[in-house]
Amino acid sequence: MKKVTKLFAFAIVMIAFSASTFAQVSATATASATIVTPIAIANASNMNFGNIAVNASAGTVVLPAALAPVRTVTGGCSLPATAGTVSAAAFTVTGAAGFTYSITLPASASLTVPGPTMTANAFVSSPTVAAGGLLTGGTQTLYVGATLNVGASQTAGAYTTAAPFTVTVNYN
Repeated sequence: MKKVTKLFAFAIVMIAFSASTFAQVSATATASATIVTPIAIANASNMNFGNIAVNASAGTVVLPAALAPVRTVTGGCSLPATAGTVSAAAFTVTGAAGFTYSITLPASASLTVPGPTMTANAFVSSPTVAAGGLLTGGTQTLYVGATLNVGASQTAGAYTTAAPFTVTVNYN
């Protein structure tokens, strides 16, 4: 009887193990990846606030981000009839067609020599930082403007940044 019980117990164990092997199933999957064209940005034109007249009060010149920017002034700045070269910075952004990208603008830039340093800040872009850009056809022009802070009785002369300012783009 002991042998029958042992045989019966052994049979139950074997059935249990074989049932668990029938419960195991498998599936397969493939992996894929798409490498996109790297995003790139190139300077197409530099920012130029143009000719500015000053008096004994400090002021600002606001240069919008546009193909043909129309400047506005505050405080002791005025715009003479001879405007000089006025342009927002322009950049050509290229990459994968139809992709969107984010824009990072500088906080400020310093224009130096021949007199006290002037600061350009409050940078703006078109398309805007909030909206980001869209590479329709794989390219887009990005315009960048800023506000120039001009000192009271700022020394006459041509000012420029000692180091270029950086605009960064990145795929979303």
